[in-house]
Amino acid sequence: MSPRPPDLEPTHSELLGHWLTGLVIRRDYGALAALRRPNACTNARIEAGCRAPRDDDLRREVFEQVAFLFAVYHQGADRPHKGYGTLGAAARRIGGGLGRGPDDPGASRLMDRIVASRRLPVRHLRHAVTRLRSCEMPPPSWPRLADDLACWSDRAARVPYRWAVDFHTPPPKKGTD
Repeated sequence: MSPRPPDLEPTHSELLGHWLTGLVIRRDYGALAALRRPNACTNARIEAGCRAPRDDDLRREVFEQVAFLFAVYHQGADRPHKGYGTLGAAARRIGGGLGRGPDDPGASRLMDRIVASRRLPVRHLRHAVTRLRSCEMPPPSWPRLADDLACWSDRAARVPYRWAVDFHTPPPKKGTD
């Protein structure tokens, strides 16, 4: 995905990302705590959903879920992390001394469960975000995660497949073009 020209208006997903990082910058711990309540209808959750386009209930639900995952990752954080890449690329960073990504059996099983899900794999995504945080690894791009999850059931978008490819593709070697 290439960067957008700076003269374009930010997308709804980018606005969600700005709002979420602003919560950490402003140290709005109350809103972040409210976002971490998975099934509660809190003002913070509703505010996250309201950043979605009007009359788009699926994207509203996705924005609420991404806000939840953001708050889980940033629990106790003093600086926001915007993240980068897809969730598949981020999951490649999960692991420890024995290996990361595909070389870590737990990360491989987690990724298998995520990409096999027909519905939004919120429970497994929470586990992935928690593992990234515990490994002190960067999260996925929050706006990209919102866009990907909004297209989760779209067979043409092939989000689970792209995430699996990103998970299994080794990073480019340094010094090569």
